[in-house]
Amino acid sequence: MNRRLICLLLVLGCLLGLPLRSPAPLIYRPGEGWSYEPVGGEGKWQRARAKDQLEVAQAAFDRKDYSLALKAARRVVRVWPLSDYAPQAQYLVGRCYEAKGKDEKAFAEYQKVLEKQPKIGNFHEILQRQYDIANKYLAGKWFKLWGVIPIFSSMEKTAAMYEKIVKTGPYSEVAPQAQMKIGAAREKQRNFAMAAKAYETAADRYHDRPQVAADALYKEGLAYKKQAQTAEYDQSTAGQAIATFTDFMTLYPTDPRVSETQKIISSLRIEQARGSFQIAKFYEKYKKWNGALVYYNEVVLLDPNSSYAARARVRIDQLKKRAPQTVKK
Repeated sequence: MNRRLICLLLVLGCLLGLPLRSPAPLIYRPGEGWSYEPVGGEGKWQRARAKDQLEVAQAAFDRKDYSLALKAARRVVRVWPLSDYAPQAQYLVGRCYEAKGKDEKAFAEYQKVLEKQPKIGNFHEILQRQYDIANKYLAGKWFKLWGVIPIFSSMEKTAAMYEKIVKTGPYSEVAPQAQMKIGAAREKQRNFAMAAKAYETAADRYHDRPQVAADALYKEGLAYKKQAQTAEYDQSTAGQAIATFTDFMTLYPTDPRVSETQKIISSLRIEQARGSFQIAKFYEKYKKWNGALVYYNEVVLLDPNSSYAARARVRIDQLKKRAPQTVKK
């Protein structure tokens, strides 16, 4: 059987497989996009008044016909954008996308209604819905290409979601935790500097909420600690971590994490000593004796009982013996 005959049979099979009449014609409406509607039912869901159109949307949503509810709600927003029914319709658009599993689109539609109608009655409920959506992406849900194909997880986009929540309702019930989640997203990026900044903002802005502020200050210290552990020669973040943990213990002395914090500070002082020891070795390698002595002495001052301090004392004595004429008194 030659190739031409095979192609002919395939085409014939496709034609025979097509229905004689399409049960759902494809219709495009400006501002609404493409939609399928039953033959003879085109446009029957449309109404002449915003109130009636919203009722169609709500009724469809209640019976879980989210495609029809979405069309009807979007028509209210498009045709009657200034009506009293537009905010509820915009909210329904978000609900439809959320029900259809299109969380990123739902978040964006919720954001529209919050920005345009900040006094909407269910303002806090919408913020909570946005927060719940952002939590899914923080947990690893993938964002979708063109809203269809899941292709990647992004802590950058997730952090941006939380930032919008905080900006829209900075003193709402979900805002403190949303601000904390910005820090968590940055930590997943291993951007510990931005994570620490996010936690610092939470501690400052919500200082009147002791539990939030205490958690924020503690996590800020941990973020600085993680950053210090990734640095080779710049150990200034270890000092920032120590200062933050010290503030934490001073402000919240009864917090059960205080004893653990004291252990962390001890380990950070060792980390500072390690950093200074590395810098001293760097200077010594290039025969910068005075610079090496400065940092070896700093090791001894930072943590006199550490193993680094013992090694630093040895190096100080050896450097002074090796090149006393180059070492300033």
